[in-house]
Amino acid sequence: MNRREFIIGAAAVAAGGANVFAEQCCAAKGKASKILFGACRSSVEDIKIMRDLGYDFWEWGAGSAFDPSKDDAWWQRQKEAIAKRPLPLRSCNGFLPGRFRLTGPKADHGPALDYAEKILRRADEIGVKTIVFGSGGARNVPKDFVKSDPAAIEKGTRQYADFCAALAKRVADLKTVQVVIEPLRAKESNIVNFVWQGKKIVDEVNSPRLRLLADIYHMMMGDEKADSIVKAGPILKHCHIADFDTRQFPGHDPKKAYILKPYFDALKAIGYDGGVSCECGWGGKGEFAKNAKTAIETMKGLL
Repeated sequence: MNRREFIIGAAAVAAGGANVFAEQCCAAKGKASKILFGACRSSVEDIKIMRDLGYDFWEWGAGSAFDPSKDDAWWQRQKEAIAKRPLPLRSCNGFLPGRFRLTGPKADHGPALDYAEKILRRADEIGVKTIVFGSGGARNVPKDFVKSDPAAIEKGTRQYADFCAALAKRVADLKTVQVVIEPLRAKESNIVNFVWQGKKIVDEVNSPRLRLLADIYHMMMGDEKADSIVKAGPILKHCHIADFDTRQFPGHDPKKAYILKPYFDALKAIGYDGGVSCECGWGGKGEFAKNAKTAIETMKGLL
């Protein structure tokens, strides 16, 4: 065990598990936690495997699921195909392609808002719960702008928050779907790297259409402690997960499963009843069934 693994995992031992988290989050006392498990897979065969193993949902790319460039006739066929999948489509990632520019001096929110709104209206139509707003390519502040302006990151974060607010206003009439801000580790984004930063934007926008995601892999890699989940509380609506360091499926290295424990304790402490979706590597060809079994057994074993 190296020093970093020790620091991240030690909270579970020192805190004594979920009881300490529960004391920090009194409002959640008495609320049962029914975590739903899913995975980012799209083939019918893989979804059948997931269903048989006890997974609750699947997660797909938003562009593939709801492609705004396609007409209503395509969408009708797509809806019928999604309805026939063995599990419900609960969440979608890959919200905005990198061709859109949300930050920097060349930011242009109009086309991105049009694209995003169409995705959200189609998602709401079929009852999808969350659309994951990671989209590092679209939101990252351009490197040349960062080099030329000392306040570029602050300005870019402001632009990103303004986009979130404008989008939430456009889709305020929707009933089910929520955009969830995904904090990404510093290697993948130069703004909104931590759950607490995403929470600040969600709190500011103050719309039921904008909520928060905790990616446990990004949290671990950024040394963000599990108490950020407790502090997020009810605005946390979706989670991603992958094994520490390797970004493989949970349980890929059984000796490191303990590192995930404080994050699951925090989810239980707030009575979390949203999804935890495996966004990870699954090993070699033909290994999905075996490794998906290990993943769900590992996650359920942490509850």
